[in-house]
Amino acid sequence: MTLFSFTSEAIDPGLLREALEDPACGGYAAFEGWVRNHNEGHEVHRLEYEAYQALAVKEGERIVREAVEKFGISRASCVHRVGDLQIGEMAVWVGASSHHRDEAFSACRYIIDEVKSRVPIWKKEHYASGDSGWVNCERCASHAEHSHAEHRITPTPDYSRQMILKHVGESGQNRLANSKVLVIGAGGLGSPALSYLAAAGIGTIGIVDGDALEPSNLHRQVIYELKDSGKPKVALAAKRLSALNPAVELICFDRRLTSDDIEGVFADFDIVLDCTDNLAAKFLINDAAVLTDTPVVFASVYQYEGQLQVYGADGTSACLRCIWPDAGGAAVPNCAETGVLGPVPGVFGTLQAMEAIKWLLEMPGRLDSQMLIFDLLTYQSRKIRSRRCEDCAGQPVCQRVRDLEVLHPREDPDLEVRFASLSDAQAQGYALIDIRDENEITREPLPAAPDQQIPMAQLQRDRSSLDAGRKYLIICARGARSKVIAQQLRKDGLRSVYSLQGGASSLPTA
Repeated sequence: MTLFSFTSEAIDPGLLREALEDPACGGYAAFEGWVRNHNEGHEVHRLEYEAYQALAVKEGERIVREAVEKFGISRASCVHRVGDLQIGEMAVWVGASSHHRDEAFSACRYIIDEVKSRVPIWKKEHYASGDSGWVNCERCASHAEHSHAEHRITPTPDYSRQMILKHVGESGQNRLANSKVLVIGAGGLGSPALSYLAAAGIGTIGIVDGDALEPSNLHRQVIYELKDSGKPKVALAAKRLSALNPAVELICFDRRLTSDDIEGVFADFDIVLDCTDNLAAKFLINDAAVLTDTPVVFASVYQYEGQLQVYGADGTSACLRCIWPDAGGAAVPNCAETGVLGPVPGVFGTLQAMEAIKWLLEMPGRLDSQMLIFDLLTYQSRKIRSRRCEDCAGQPVCQRVRDLEVLHPREDPDLEVRFASLSDAQAQGYALIDIRDENEITREPLPAAPDQQIPMAQLQRDRSSLDAGRKYLIICARGARSKVIAQQLRKDGLRSVYSLQGGASSLPTA
């Protein structure tokens, strides 16, 4: 016996009743819902029913089982129509057989009320006037709220508002439910991207982030709460998304991906969202995407503006190395160093989610070999054509990406060091190099005078002032840029170069 099902054919209550017959039962009740010719003052010409069947059948079966257990009945079943229905046709049938009639009556009432409230079914009414409109099947909401509180039933997601769209529909929603999206970075970009992907019904979402929540994150990372400061972002994000949509499967990586494991992780996902805030991570993601043929939606923000682009993994898209061949090892300031208004990454993280959904559903208007630049201060936007480099023209994959271990070698384990004070560092023989710009130095002066002040860009161009025989400590605002510079200098042969972990912000004030 089928507990809950959909049909596009006319419902035959006689056959359905036979399936519920039981010699031990003395009571039988059925409910039949028919299409009527009016609703809320409108003259109805016909109806059109749609359902998100993959989720609806599962929830419908759960409701029928609840009725059997709650009322002690023997058997029950429910059938709902989908497709076009004319006036007078049966839209839904519910039947229950039990030892006594009261239980059968109660079970039928329970099943139809819960189905109307909890199962993602909606109807489109076609009116005699020629107009039409979608109507949610939620007439028994107050009953459902009482029932949910009593039985602790988890409500199911309702995607009806987006399934009305011609580019989504039931088939598109099923495609989203079967999709796997990896989001790298659960910060200012990742927070809105994760939220909208989960809300849209993406079946599997991977979350990558190795950081803990800090109070300074909250003005732009709005899925978190102040009371959770110090906890891993991955766990907090997963908890939030599970509450938003329990149907989504979450895969958490409470760490940073490296050249050792990133290709294997990418192989399990359909598309990746780069929500990181540093170039080293972006180029690692880019290179892994090229090697695994994985599409990536990139985004970056700088103060009031941001950039959005897509690597399509189709043999025609320009990757990051086509556009910036020499930037893979560059170091740029992040939000902690340059400042950012929360809505800026909020907008671009939302756009990343939109581009991912457009790609998964093959919708029109996708970014194709273009970079979108949008300034939220002036609302000026422009698209720049992104072309593959000459090395890659006519080739199926980027010719500048060969081996991840060569492009992204492991960091030296002793690259970062921490000191209680700069005096301690100097006492241990370190020469201090401050690579911050004048504005940063004015805002946050070091508690001790550095041996040299060389702006980051200048040091990247010219290392001639450094002595290979000396031991250097590179200092920036938060430790990100100094880490990149120190690693570059070591590659250039200056082995005794170190980065101050946490940067100037980790030092006691003067």
